[in-house]
Amino acid sequence: MNDLQEEGKNAINAPMSPTPITLDPEETLLEENEERTMIDKASREDLKYIELKKVLIDWINEVLVEERIIVKSLKHDLYDGQVLQKLLETLANCKLNVAEVTQSEIAQKQKLQTVLEKVQDLLRPQGWPIRWTVDAIHGKNTAAILHLLVALAMHFCAPIRLPEHVSVQVVVVKKREGLLHTSYVTEELTTTTEMMMGKFERDAFDTLFDHAPDKLSVVKKSLITFVNKHLNKLNLEVTELETQFADGVYLVLLMGLLENYFIPLHHFYLTPEGFDQKVHNISFAFELMEDGGLKKPKARPEDIVNLDLKSTLRVLYNLFTKYKNVE
Repeated sequence: MNDLQEEGKNAINAPMSPTPITLDPEETLLEENEERTMIDKASREDLKYIELKKVLIDWINEVLVEERIIVKSLKHDLYDGQVLQKLLETLANCKLNVAEVTQSEIAQKQKLQTVLEKVQDLLRPQGWPIRWTVDAIHGKNTAAILHLLVALAMHFCAPIRLPEHVSVQVVVVKKREGLLHTSYVTEELTTTTEMMMGKFERDAFDTLFDHAPDKLSVVKKSLITFVNKHLNKLNLEVTELETQFADGVYLVLLMGLLENYFIPLHHFYLTPEGFDQKVHNISFAFELMEDGGLKKPKARPEDIVNLDLKSTLRVLYNLFTKYKNVE
């Protein structure tokens, strides 16, 4: 046992390795031709990586609060499929045909197979790359687990903000002819929210932000003039687009003014408290936009709440296009 562990450490910490790797004993015990992957120490200590794990753990626990399931470790709590089953059933409002309790490795992998097949059915229309397998999840491959959770969070429009551009260096260890061989691969866990949401088509605002930031102030000024033309009727005034629309109140009131109707106060939160109430307000405003003949906004309510200026501008510009001649 000690010899095997020493063999693992020597192979991993060889002079050819970019950085020393600290391994758990179980990670050095490989069969011939068996391969195992792990995230290196520097990546594990990266603040954006730590934030990504925390955001996802908090989201899972919030989704499964009624199941009284508390996840503390993605690596150790999700590998057997039990939590993933409950998470998917809750998010997709479905019931999977699997055993509730599975203790043997074969039964656990069968459950994982069923869960991951359902996930793939959901994600296939979006063309989401499948970067996880039953063996990877069951083998406690943290990178694979994170890929899966990021995909689920994006697909189900989770009310969370994932840190963008999170990459990790993954160490791949394989045993050949009795020796451990290592290689390194950089894996991108998140890109931008828009890319992960599948919004690959670029629009005028992408071009504006990327190539003409000097013209951004002109667009903002025009939209501020437009919204104040109507909100001034209620003695309200906007000076900062990214912050003053973030709770959804002005957006709801603006729709009432543009469509010339009164919105009963019990339909929205006039003084919203917390993230969920703000998301409710913006989602309600989006419904009013659809009732008024506009297409459902591409922006996510969660992004507006999180002060994403580009999302806010897209929504307001759509209103401007339709209602610019309304007095």
